[in-house]
Order: sequence, then C-alpha cells, then structure tokens
Amino acid sequence: MRVGILGPLQVAGCEIGGARVRALLVRLALDPGRVVTTDRLIDDLWPDEAPAHPMAALQSLVSRARREAPGVISSHPAGYTLDVPPAEVDAWAFERLVRAGDAHRALALWRGPALADAADLPFATAPAARLEELRLTALATRIAADLAAEDPDHLAGLVAELEGLVAAHPLREPFHALLMRALTARGRRAEALALFERIKEALADELGVDPGPELREAHLEALRDAEPKSNLPARLTSFVGRSEDMSRLKGQLGKARLVTLVGPGGAGKTRLAVEVAASLRVPDGVWLVELATATDVRAALEGTLKTTDAVRALRGTAPLLVLDNCEHVIEEAATTARSLLSEVAGLRILATSREPLDIPGETLHHVLPLPVGRATELFADRAAAARPDLRVEREAAARICRELDGIPLAIELAAARLRTMPLSVLVEQLGDRLAFRGGRTSEPRHRTMRAVIDWSWNLLSDRERELLRGLTVFSGGATYEAISQVCGGGLDLLSSLVDKSLIAVAGDRYTMLETIRQYAAADLPELRQAHARYYTELAETAHPHLRTGDQLKWLAMLDAEQGNLDAALRHSDDPLRVILPRLWPWIIRGRHREITEQAASALRRVGDTPPPGRELAHGICRVLSGFAPTDAVLESDHPAALNSWALAGVGTPADVVSLTERQSARLRDHPDLWTRSAALLGTGIVRFEYGAVAGAEDLLEPAVEGFRAVGDRWGQWAGFFWLSLVAENRGDFATAVALAEEPERLAAELSGLDTPLGPMTFLIRVGQLKGRAGDHTGAARALERAWESAVRSEDRAILARVMHARAELARRTGDPDEAARLLEAALALDVEVSAQLRAYMNVELARVREPREPLRRALELMATCSDRTARATVLEGVAEHLEPEAAAELLGAARALRGIDESADPHVNELAARCRAALGEHGYRSASARGAAMPNPERYALRPLSSP
Repeated sequence: MRVGILGPLQVAGCEIGGARVRALLVRLALDPGRVVTTDRLIDDLWPDEAPAHPMAALQSLVSRARREAPGVISSHPAGYTLDVPPAEVDAWAFERLVRAGDAHRALALWRGPALADAADLPFATAPAARLEELRLTALATRIAADLAAEDPDHLAGLVAELEGLVAAHPLREPFHALLMRALTARGRRAEALALFERIKEALADELGVDPGPELREAHLEALRDAEPKSNLPARLTSFVGRSEDMSRLKGQLGKARLVTLVGPGGAGKTRLAVEVAASLRVPDGVWLVELATATDVRAALEGTLKTTDAVRALRGTAPLLVLDNCEHVIEEAATTARSLLSEVAGLRILATSREPLDIPGETLHHVLPLPVGRATELFADRAAAARPDLRVEREAAARICRELDGIPLAIELAAARLRTMPLSVLVEQLGDRLAFRGGRTSEPRHRTMRAVIDWSWNLLSDRERELLRGLTVFSGGATYEAISQVCGGGLDLLSSLVDKSLIAVAGDRYTMLETIRQYAAADLPELRQAHARYYTELAETAHPHLRTGDQLKWLAMLDAEQGNLDAALRHSDDPLRVILPRLWPWIIRGRHREITEQAASALRRVGDTPPPGRELAHGICRVLSGFAPTDAVLESDHPAALNSWALAGVGTPADVVSLTERQSARLRDHPDLWTRSAALLGTGIVRFEYGAVAGAEDLLEPAVEGFRAVGDRWGQWAGFFWLSLVAENRGDFATAVALAEEPERLAAELSGLDTPLGPMTFLIRVGQLKGRAGDHTGAARALERAWESAVRSEDRAILARVMHARAELARRTGDPDEAARLLEAALALDVEVSAQLRAYMNVELARVREPREPLRRALELMATCSDRTARATVLEGVAEHLEPEAAAELLGAARALRGIDESADPHVNELAARCRAALGEHGYRSASARGAAMPNPERYALRPLSSP
C-alpha cells in the first residue's frame, strides 16, 4: 500500500512529521483521487476555531505536506486531491476485500485503530467506526473459516481468541455463536450451553431482543449428540509413520469432495484412511464401506447404511464415506461415487484403491512405502510387541526395512516372525519375504505378501502380465525408450501398470519395488540378452561424450543406469564388449576396486584366450588383474588402456616408467587433443609416483590446458590434484593450496566423484596445507568445517584424520598440550586407518611428547610402505630428533625419495641449516649424499632410537 491509515499514518518512502500535516493526509486519504474542497478541509482540520487567515494556513499546511510526501497531493481550483489510486490506500483495499469475503488478506492490512492520527477530529469518527465494524465482520468470517477446517490442533487457539472477543464485545452475537461452536468442537458442550444462556439473558436485559438465527443454530448444534455416527473399527495397534500423510489428507479433504488413496498392496491405504476419518469431526457420520469381498458396490453401500436407497438416506446431510478396496470393482465404484457426489451436495468420499477411480473432481493421494526412518520406527514397535525382551539395533532394523522396500505390511509380517526366531535368522529369510505369514485373523489377501500381490496380479490382462514380467530384467528403473526397445511395451500398457500401483514414475524413469520384482520375475533369457545389448550400446554411445564438455550430462545418465549396466555385464553373452566402454566411467568415478573385480570376473567367464575382436578389452582386463600389458593394450589410444598398468601396479617401477614413457612418445602427435592430454596426464602421474618429480609438472600443466580446451572436467580435476601434490612434495605449500582449491569446484560439478578430494578429505588437506603455509586462520576455518562434517558422518576414520590435522595446527600455534591430547585420542580410536596416517600421527606426537617410542612406531609402520612421499615425510620428522650427522643423512634420503634437489619447506630448510652449522657445508653434503644412497633409510634411522 502506498498510503496507510489503518493504524498510524504511513506514506511509502516518506517520514511525515507534525500532527496537523498527518491529519491533512488522513483526511485526503478518505477520498483518494477526488477533490476535497478548501472549505471542507478548513472545517475538518480546524473544527473548533479556524485560524485568522484560514486559506493561508491551509496552503502552508499543504506546502509542508508536499515537502514531506512529494507527488502525493495535487491542486485543483476548488481544493486539493490525494493523487493516489484508491487501490493503493489501505482503507479502500481493506473494505473491498471484506466485501469480497477475503477476510485473511483484509485483516493482514490492519495495523491498529483506523485513522489514529485524526482520532480527536470529528471528521474521523464515523469512518473509523465503519472501518472497525468491517474489521469485526472480517474477524468473524476468518474465524468461521478456521473452524470449518476442523483442525483440532488450532481449536484451542480459536477458543482463546474468541473468549477475548466475547469479553470485548459482550453483545455481539456472531462472536458468541462462533465461541459456542468452537467449545462444542472441543467437547466442552456444557460450557457452550452455559454461554448461550448468558448471551440470551444479556440480549433480553440490554436490548430487549431474542437470540438471532446464528446463535440459535449454534445452540442446536451443542444440543445434538456429541459423538458422531460412525462404524469405524477401534484401533488395535499403534499408528506409526504417517503423520505427514495424515496432515496432507486432512487438507485435501477440506478442498476436494473425493480423495482417493492409491498405492501398492501392503502400503497401508486402509489403515491410513480409517485413521484420517476417525480424526475428523463429521456430525452427520463417517461410514466405512468394505468392498474387498463385495461384488456389488451399491449393495455393499446400502448394507452399511441399512437402507434401500442410499441417495435418499444421505440427501440433506454432510457425511464422509470411506470406500475401501475399490480396485477389483473399479468401474462400479467409480460410477457409484460419481452418482452420489452429484446428488448429495454435502457428501465427501475417501476411497482406497490400487488404481484411481478416474472421475471428475478426484484428488489422488499416493500412499508410498515408508522412508527408512519411519519404517524403522514401525519395525521396532511391532518387534517389541512380538518379543518384549528383544533389543533390535537401529542399524539392523533399517537394513531389514530397506530389504522389504519399506512396505508396512511386509515389515509387520517380518516383525511378527521374531516371536519364533532370532533376528539373524530373520535376516537370512528376507529373500523369502513373499512367504511371510500374518496372524490367524488376517484377511486371506493380507495373510502373505504373495497373497497381497496375487490380488493385483489377478486383476491384470495377459498383456499387462507379460510386460510386468519383462520389466523385471531392469535394475534401478528404466526410461520409456529402454522399455520400448527391450520389451516392446507400449505407453498405454505402461500407464496402466502405473495406475495399478505395480510400477511407479520417478522423474523420467519407471521403477518397481523389489518385492514386486521377486513376485513377477521369470526366466527370460532372450529378453535378458536384449537388455544387455541395449545397455551395451548405450554405454558405447556415451563413451566418446565423456571426453567433452558434455561429460557431466553423460556421467549423470550412466550413474542413473548403473544398475542396468551392471545387470547387462552380468548377463551378457559378450561381457568384454560390455566392460570396455564402462572402464573409463569407473576410472572417472574413482571406483578402482569395482574395476579390478569386474575385470577379473570377465576373464573368468571368457578364459585366457581373447575372443575375436575383443583383444583390447581382454588385454586391459588382464593388466587390471596383474598381468603384463599385451600389444593390443600398448598400441591402443583407448582411455582405459592409457596407463592401465600403472593403475593396476603391474611390474616394477622401472617397467611402469618405461612403458608409460614409450606410450607418451607414441601419442605425442596424436590428432586428438584429449588423447594427447590423457597421455601427458598419465605420464606425469607416473613420473611423480616413481620419483622423477622434476619432470612431472612439464607434463601435467599442458595436460590440464588440453582438458580445459575440450571441456573435460575430470581431466582438469586430476591434473590440478597431482600438480598440488607435486608442489606439496617440494615444500611449496602456498602453491599447493592454490592448486588444491581449484579442484574443489570441479569435484562439486562432478558430483558423486569418489576420490581423494571428497568433501571432508578435501577440507582436511586444504586445512593442513594452509597451516603449513602460515595461514593459521584459514586452516582453522577449513578444519572446523571438516570436523563438523566428520561428526555428522560418524566416520571414525575421518574423525581421526581431522584430529591429526587439528593437532598439527595446535602445535604450530603454540599449544602443544592440546596437540598431544588430540593425537592420543585419535590413536586410541578403535578404527582402521592407513599405516601412513598412523605413522604421521606418531611423528606429530613425537614433537609434543617424549619422542623415542612414537618415532620407533612410525619407522616400523613405514618398513613396507610403497609411498615415497609418505616415507620422506616420516624420515624428515625423525631427523628433527637426531644428532646433526644422522639428521643430515635422513634429510638426504628424504630428498632422494621425493625426487627433488632442494626443498622449499621452511621447516626442513631450518633443520638443514642447523645441520650445516654443526657439520660444515662439506660435512653436510657428504652426510646428505650417504643418506640419498641408502637402500633402507628407515632401518638405519631405527638404530639411534634403539640405543639406550
């Protein structure tokens, strides 16, 4: 609103001072857009005694108002006008909204007493009274609407509000009528009746009139039977896990006259419908019409209502009907529901069905399987009922519920079995979930999960059954294109299965619960091969796009199809064709264990001799299984062939370096920029890993540029990551930080990247690098974020890593006791961590506690370590505590392991300077050279630590 007079005067963007100026604007706002004559304004603004020169006084007042509210007042020969459309004055908008019945929006405009800045002037009295009357009318309208919503959670607040309004307006009938209705709704019928007697007496004494129709109707409502008519069954067990469904359904029933609960068998549609119906206040009755065994819907309805004419019995009332289990009589249920809704204006219907009634005005509520958290609550509740002495760990319960698809009936049937078997045996039986049996009084169609699905299966046509069987070859859902190509199922058939709650639509995919898959699964070898061919071709189509700017889109598609791609690999008659285009996506995602396991499995299936045309895939699988690369691999420019032997650790370091360098030379002039960049990346990594660090940057930097040019985010990420490691290795921590932070953005874009730069690990690494570069504040921020994430993840190994990093920062910032506390706590964690991390923690502990034992442990942990930079880091840490000559030797050994001439690490250089000062330049160089030549410097370093 541009001008507000419902409360203190407001003019948008202006501060208005002076009582007379504010009164002028209020007066003009009563007639926006219309001329108010000068005589009228003088009379209204100076009602008792006009000033000596009234026209001049008014002009002065208008001038002040124009200065304080520019553009609001315009002149006219006869007077002045508020130059604002009526819709932008809150009082006018308020009145329009009240007349239109939009009480909520109208009341939102009310800020206080109307015309407050002119309250002492006679011109404001009548308009203010009229606006206040409209406010009270709007309040009654709004409260009546809130009462009609029948939300029990809001009733207490409405009662309190109405009690205040009745006290403030003791003779206003609408508020008394509303309060009586609210008290009745809360079960306080006696208070409602007493209130009626009081207002009746007050009206007679004060006004000499009887209560009006609104009060009399509220009185009759309070006199009616307090308990609504209903045939709903009483609750036998607790109702768990559907509070959000309950709230949503109540809202839907407040707006729609037909709400149908649809969902798969066993999802709990009937129980949810009964719980919702029981929670509503329906004075004209709630009737549950059971259709599970019915063959005639209208006969079942009339039997429930005990009438021969349901329409005549219901007409003139506003009941709620629950039509339960409509799916097997869906046509007649739909016809009956439409007829009833057309002829009984006050009727509402809550239906349950495995498919929609599909009639006008229907609102669907999908009853889905329970999410894991809610499903676990249900399992725990039912397990406690079956075996009160049994303690079920939440993690075990969650696993069972996931296996059972979160289907409430399946969960209840499984929990009941705990009465006769241990939890471990139940877990083993989950594969036979379709045979789980219910109690003696369970309906036949709910006695087992197989019976539940039988009910739906028997309602399908032959073509629907054939398609449902065919869909079981898919894993993790499928697109319409895939289904049509593999199964040949048309869109109409698919839509019918969706409507019948046997499959679901999620995004652009059709999905199926595992329980339904088990039921419908059949031996379909031809369909399995068609499925394998389709997804093999899909992987082959995606393969070249993974090296372009479309990488993210195609990776997302492959991630979505991972279940189907895995199934294709398991079932294909040609596994080597399937595995070849999948190797590179696995490498991008960092799934190295999966690569080696699938390569070994493929080799077992095809044997030692490659089938014709599959020499490359066979050779790569052999390399990944530990064999030497074949000519097909060495001569290929396939992404997975590039340095696959380095990935698998085949051969000696010298073999790997030689093979990589040969391949790099062969591909140096390859016409494809991506292939050249990949060869440079692989060779750069191998050089760094195997000691030739000096030349690694010369290869990694152009590799990154090449990947950037073609749009490959993974290649850029990998290049920056290894460049950061190179900078860290030579002790240039500031450069390492800058290079490490760049991959964070790329890793985020490559969401799902399972690499050494996962979110928490990335923060730990950056925090450590910043601390070593002297940015202690930045380090603390990064490590605090890492700690919060690690605590949320409950990953104890990550917690240990963060504690080590925070301990290092505490020592660098002058708190050795805190550093020692963190390290001792981390080492005491009962968790598997790498030998490298445990060695690092011991080296750090030696800096703040007695060093001998921690250093011994660190060196022993490095005895069989193949990580050269890790060994160098430990040797440098041990050197701090030795005599100058031994320290210089270990520094030389560390430098040789790092493959560098000089370190940029200020801590290492400070230690080297101390050694030079003690040994002299020649002595230092000699000792350093001896260390560089040592075959096993860790064993040498243990000697001084072993002496007493």
